[in-house]
Amino acid sequence: MLEGLSRRRLLRAALGGIAALGAPHGTALARHTSPPKVAALVVRGAAKRFSGDRPLFVTVAPGVEGRDLARVLIRLERRARVRLEAVRMGIGRSDVRWTREASLAVGSHALAWRPAADTPVGSYVMRVTVREDGRRRVYGGRRPVSPERATAPVVRVLGVEAAFMRRSYVPTEPMALRILADASSLTLSFLRVGHGPDPSLRSDELTGLPMADPVAMDWSGKRSAPRTVTVRSGDWPTGLYAARLETDDGRLGFAPFVLRASTPGATRVAAVLPTNTWQAYNLYDADGDGWGDTWYAGGSPPVRLDRPYRDRGVPPRFRRYDFPFLRWLEKTRREPDILADDDLEAVSSGDELRRLYDLVVFPGHTEYVTARAYDIVERFRDLGGRLVFLSANNLFWQVEKRDQEMRRLGKWRASARPEARLCGVQYRANDDGRRQAPFVVSDADAAPWLFAGTGLANGSTLGEEVGGFGIEIDMTTSDSPPGTRVLALIPNLFGLGLHAEMSYYETEAGARVFSAGVLDFPAVLLYPRGMRLLDNLWRHMLEALPEP
Repeated sequence: MLEGLSRRRLLRAALGGIAALGAPHGTALARHTSPPKVAALVVRGAAKRFSGDRPLFVTVAPGVEGRDLARVLIRLERRARVRLEAVRMGIGRSDVRWTREASLAVGSHALAWRPAADTPVGSYVMRVTVREDGRRRVYGGRRPVSPERATAPVVRVLGVEAAFMRRSYVPTEPMALRILADASSLTLSFLRVGHGPDPSLRSDELTGLPMADPVAMDWSGKRSAPRTVTVRSGDWPTGLYAARLETDDGRLGFAPFVLRASTPGATRVAAVLPTNTWQAYNLYDADGDGWGDTWYAGGSPPVRLDRPYRDRGVPPRFRRYDFPFLRWLEKTRREPDILADDDLEAVSSGDELRRLYDLVVFPGHTEYVTARAYDIVERFRDLGGRLVFLSANNLFWQVEKRDQEMRRLGKWRASARPEARLCGVQYRANDDGRRQAPFVVSDADAAPWLFAGTGLANGSTLGEEVGGFGIEIDMTTSDSPPGTRVLALIPNLFGLGLHAEMSYYETEAGARVFSAGVLDFPAVLLYPRGMRLLDNLWRHMLEALPEP
């Protein structure tokens, strides 16, 4: 707070830019041995505040007149060099999007930031560094214990934020959609993601087949606080869908949701989208401390499952990790039941899952799994169900979910349930994608049906068209089921003996389990050889089925 400053002085600081108040300390500066301090620090936005704004948190809307400027008000105890930075926090890194630096006298000053229209939406820590004679002090350099104990202002750059209150629905069911947008009107439309037009090259945009006609909504009285509206889908096929919201000046936001099948099990195949993982890596900042509300941004906060996704509503890394599989479904005209993680957890038992389905596909990074889901999938396998894992690092963390919050409990392998026992391989290493390479086919004779028509044989490579694979890798272990075969590998990708391994095994009960062994394998599904490979796998998994 700015103790000791009058309202008149605050106003003068905000309107006049940099204005010195008080007298300089003169020769006393030479006697200081500690870094200079900021005596008071606040941030101001629009005259009409947004819901949730407070002394160290404000919302601005780029391009919206009168609501597009944030003023950081600083009071100094002595003269110092001050640098103010707008920092967008990531996972293990930060991105400085704007900087202002000036030498300021004792007293109160205002530094203003007007984000450009193309500034990525989300929260920015307004990091303040004060320096004098080589000594410095930083405010906002690390995540605070709580928003109330923050040391630096935070500015939320608002676009269109939207999220459904549940991850999945059945057709025509009422759906609660919460929206925050500083706009006089919004246009709502629905997309079937993965179908229709070619994908956007932007990582923060969802494209798909338009469903029904767009609907205009008057938003003029709802601009400063989140509002919840009720919408409905049509009687549409199961799939991943998104609400697309556009303002009158062209700003976009998306809210994805899964549409379950009205009658589950008709196609005997289900695909489970990694909605738990999407939220675990979601850096949306709901509490306003400037850091994403996830353990990946520091600390161990619970992950809220009803938050918007930070990047205009698009799940993290969706374009490379998840979209290719949905596109493959459209290209091959397959329509499995699409499920969210919540839907898998809602199945009554592994026996019930086996009664409904012969094949369950996990196309994305299914890293976060509840005990109930793990039990259901394991029992499904034991009853002869077939499983396909098209990513890596699956079934790694045990989580619990309660009241729209997800908490991480520990690694499954630490509970004597190593994931290799179910998947055939398990997570071994990660280098954030610095080294990537194609697979080398190593045992084509173990699965000739997989490589049929692809031109691949022992020694052939797969993946050059996507720049190789990697990021996270899986390997077989002593816990892998008997008879697990490594069909292809990326040898020594992360160092001697650290291979990525594509695996397959069968059980006497009739189960068949395939694991791709790399995090970004789905990227190859947009290319003919990858499409054929998955087509072969899909057909094989549905052949010679045991009785459910």
